[in-house]
Amino acid sequence: MDNAKAVAVEAVAASERKMVDSLKDMVKIPAISPLSGGKGESARADMLESLISGFGIKVRRYDYVDDSKAKRSNLIATYGGAKSTLWVISHIDTVAPGDLALWDHDPFDPVEKDGKIYGRGTTDDGQSAIGSIYALKALIDAKAQPRYNFGVCLAADEEVGSEYGIKRLLKENIFGKDDLILVPDFGTSDGMSIEIAEKGVLWLRITAVGKQVHASTPDLGVNAYRAMIRLLYEIDRVLHGKYNAKNPLFSSDYSTFEMTKHEANVESTNIVPGKEVSYMDCRILPEYKIDDILNTINEAASKVGADTGAKFKVEIFNREDPAPPTKSDSKVAVELANAIKSLRNKEPKFIGIGGGTVAKHFRDENIPAAAWETCEDIAHIPNEYCKIADMVEDAKVFAYMAL
Repeated sequence: MDNAKAVAVEAVAASERKMVDSLKDMVKIPAISPLSGGKGESARADMLESLISGFGIKVRRYDYVDDSKAKRSNLIATYGGAKSTLWVISHIDTVAPGDLALWDHDPFDPVEKDGKIYGRGTTDDGQSAIGSIYALKALIDAKAQPRYNFGVCLAADEEVGSEYGIKRLLKENIFGKDDLILVPDFGTSDGMSIEIAEKGVLWLRITAVGKQVHASTPDLGVNAYRAMIRLLYEIDRVLHGKYNAKNPLFSSDYSTFEMTKHEANVESTNIVPGKEVSYMDCRILPEYKIDDILNTINEAASKVGADTGAKFKVEIFNREDPAPPTKSDSKVAVELANAIKSLRNKEPKFIGIGGGTVAKHFRDENIPAAAWETCEDIAHIPNEYCKIADMVEDAKVFAYMAL
């Protein structure tokens, strides 16, 4: 490790206590979307803006007003004089705490215990937000001249679609095509998996409308339940047969088309239901287009409808088209893998996941992005926590990558 990298890494380690205190201070300020009953991220952004400004760095703030008139705040800070920038993209909003009875303590009054910090948003995405801020500070303290500018992006609204976060920021000409995008919002406990691909997501509500009658005279009606069973069977058969490619990046290396929720239909056993509503969760490999899959589903609905007399309606209530995967030899993938290997003496692997990070939005703009951090799989659950060591060690990787 050269001297500049060693000095920056040591500067991160020396900031551990400040990182812990800053994360606690951040978690004490709720940052929940108004769609989930909160007030947004503005108050939390105030605290973080003050923290970064204290390092002598100018912070650019992008506030967008949502439909509830809440201010949704995003922060940008950079250091260095290079041509391209390494961006660490974290989000500062959190999900709601859920049932408070399931928590051992107030989710917004963080508790430090046994090398962990407990509280809502500690791991998702607090440890990365604070880690990126103190990686920035380490480069400043080390008076480093990084190969890449170091950029901290603290985004709003990730938990509810990013309409007032990354999607808006991508229209502000902040990020360049030659920049490196690191999204520390996916991780494994050993920190040895780098996500470079995500499946597309398609959630469907399928409604079958028949004719309700007494069960003793089914010939007078159209059984929507039976029609739905036939349609779901046909969809399952056709989709798995037609869209059957395998991609070894993914642990589930094929596209998944799962029937999930099923609404109650009738209250009595002796009634033939005239309406049936079922739901599907589809996770689609980047090899396929969602429009093609929808066409296949609608063709099946037309066929089964003609056979049964039922009418079908297929509605989309969540859609994220798969983005082109980031290449494993892209700059961000190579720099990240090298930093991990240098600091941890292990070779990380490249993987794909079922969807869910803002890396997708960069890939949609043909900007390679990698998602990585070290964390337990405990986001969104009661008694969420982050390991202090994970936060500090990941911040070392962030700083190392820039040098």
